[in-house]
Amino acid sequence: MRPARRGRRATGDTSLNAARRARELAQARETVLDVLVVGLGATGAGAALDAAARGLSVAAVDACDLAAGTSRWSSKLIHGGLRYLASGRLGLAAESAVERGILLTRTAPHLVRAHPYLLPLTRGVSLGQEALAMAGYRLGDALRAAARTPRHLLPGPVRLTAEQAIEHLPAVEPGGLRGALLSWDGRLADDARLVVAIARTAAGHGARVLTRCRALELYPDGALARDELTGETFRLRARATLNAAGVWAGGLVPSVALRPSRGTHLVLRPGALHGPPAGMHLPLPGERARFALVLPQRDGRVHVGLTDEPVDGPVPDVLDGVDVPERDVTFLLGALNSVLSTPLGRADVAGAYAGLRPLLAGAGTGRTADLSRRHAVLVSPEGVVTVVGGKLTTYRRMAEDAVDRLVALRGLQAGACRTRRLPLVGAATEPVRAPWRLVERYGAEAPAVRALVQADPALAERVGPGVTAADLVWAVRHEGALDAGDLLDRRTRIGLVPRDREAALPAAEAALNTA
Repeated sequence: MRPARRGRRATGDTSLNAARRARELAQARETVLDVLVVGLGATGAGAALDAAARGLSVAAVDACDLAAGTSRWSSKLIHGGLRYLASGRLGLAAESAVERGILLTRTAPHLVRAHPYLLPLTRGVSLGQEALAMAGYRLGDALRAAARTPRHLLPGPVRLTAEQAIEHLPAVEPGGLRGALLSWDGRLADDARLVVAIARTAAGHGARVLTRCRALELYPDGALARDELTGETFRLRARATLNAAGVWAGGLVPSVALRPSRGTHLVLRPGALHGPPAGMHLPLPGERARFALVLPQRDGRVHVGLTDEPVDGPVPDVLDGVDVPERDVTFLLGALNSVLSTPLGRADVAGAYAGLRPLLAGAGTGRTADLSRRHAVLVSPEGVVTVVGGKLTTYRRMAEDAVDRLVALRGLQAGACRTRRLPLVGAATEPVRAPWRLVERYGAEAPAVRALVQADPALAERVGPGVTAADLVWAVRHEGALDAGDLLDRRTRIGLVPRDREAALPAAEAALNTA
């Protein structure tokens, strides 16, 4: 069954599954592609979409899965660059505001929505810091206007009284609280789902999306690759090669110098903060431009992040994941407890996760927190193009810049970039009649997911927080999930809490066997 679509969409079938992967991998091995993209995080998937939408023949490969690396470990913010404003990087903030507006209004309004954030004005926030923060919020609102994002989508900042602040944040210590600053920014319910939507849209435009296909060596005209399902090694040929492997980019192209930074988040148990409806910005002591973030989730849990710590030594394989050191947990709990009336302890932490930012190495040995978040498109002496740096919010612009460079460098016959106005799979042009839980995950495809349950009521069984068996079956049939890890750790986020993952594993295996 092909997914239901409403409005202007990709011209071909957007469903990803095991049968399509096998068929298109065989095709990719027998042809010369225009573009080979290595990496299927947000930027790699975005580059595959950009190139395919320009009429180029494309294959995009990843050693593991869609959003297996950094893209699924973000704070889920689609932000207007508040931190960049605080450090004087106006151009970077303006770019973020433009890309946020594109996602909110045109390409992914079903996945990206506005969310309120409060900065509690505690004794630790001076009047000068309050004035500086509000000035930053107002400048951010000016960038919103310059990006032509409607105010009804992103309201302007306001100051709340102490009573209003407690209404929004009941766990905050009322003693000495003089109010809060309320601002709005863009946010994803799930960052990995954005990557899935980008990849599927690319597939609808003809890109071959090939997970479990590891690039071993890169060349200007392709790559030596290995099918991780069979162990077979082969050559993929292309007129241009793009290295979008993120934090692993330097391992494929040695001339790319990166300084990875670990970003850790905590997952607090449901009810730990009495269900705050708003998020929080928490200024970190001694820091001018850094905040800790409190991010409430629809399942009742709360995520708290994030750290910015340099990671030395070899980058772990994507399949091994990134360990969360106990000092990160202590640091984030301390930042949160500085504003709470009842401090939280280690037992309130149900899980934790960390990702690595692919930051370009800067001069000197300063902190990774001070390195630029601006992206770069680099060309190796051998002629392989690499795109690194940046952030989730600006994935589309990064992809556009990278494909522009490929087209110019290799003389490819391609049209202009189309992704500014190209809706992703699920973007609805009219109201969708389906349960809200489905609409916020699938947008215009929500009725098709509901139809699975109507055809087989057993699929309504709840298998994890906010997830049913139908979600798992849909992911296998249409979203390219090949194993239980794909289902539990990326198509859904059940795996963020080990106990939940273990309980859902039988349902995941059943979905793989029956879909």
